[in-house]
Amino acid sequence: MSKKQKFIVLFALFIVPLLFYIFLQLGTHNFGKLPVVVENILDVSHIDKNYSFENKVSVVLFLGDNVTKADGELFNLNEKVYKKFYGYTDFQLIALVAKGQEDAVEKLKKRMAINTNLIKWNFIFCEKKELSAIFEGLKTTYNLDANSHSSKAFIIDKEVNLRRGKSTIKAQENEKLLGYNMKSISELKDDMHDDIKVVLAEYSFALKKNSSEDRRKESISNEKK
Repeated sequence: MSKKQKFIVLFALFIVPLLFYIFLQLGTHNFGKLPVVVENILDVSHIDKNYSFENKVSVVLFLGDNVTKADGELFNLNEKVYKKFYGYTDFQLIALVAKGQEDAVEKLKKRMAINTNLIKWNFIFCEKKELSAIFEGLKTTYNLDANSHSSKAFIIDKEVNLRRGKSTIKAQENEKLLGYNMKSISELKDDMHDDIKVVLAEYSFALKKNSSEDRRKESISNEKK
């Protein structure tokens, strides 16, 4: 075997895997960088103690007192985002709804249940002032409409912080996404979907890193015995 051939073999066996590993590490590092916009927002547990933003990656909606009005938005979100992530243990979707909308929500759930596993869809009924308090705590430039409804969906991380995305849509590529427009298929499919993956990957990477560090410490401890 010539020197050139030996070099090619060595390159393929050692250098390529190393470069691939570095690429993965850099990719993971950059992948987990969705910025925090607002820390420690008001937790939904203040409204209903059965639910919390803590220890979950949450998609949060504000439906107000006219759920029917939001049918199209919810369908978009369900198809382009929810169905992609409901299988993740750390994922949940929380929709804040004004009291009095219970019947409308039940009808909505029956329609959705035909082709959707609703295990991670959580509808929380509250007073409008409670809904507004959580919305205002996000400190965005958006407003609730006359029905206490917003067409924006928000990403809240496990530490109860609002995360911010960046649009990949050319017409708004410089826009910072504090919330995602549920009326826009492309914004949900291309931006929100990818940004949720970023946050989930961030926690997954941190967990693996901590686990690896624990094993290293345990190994060192055993060597000293």
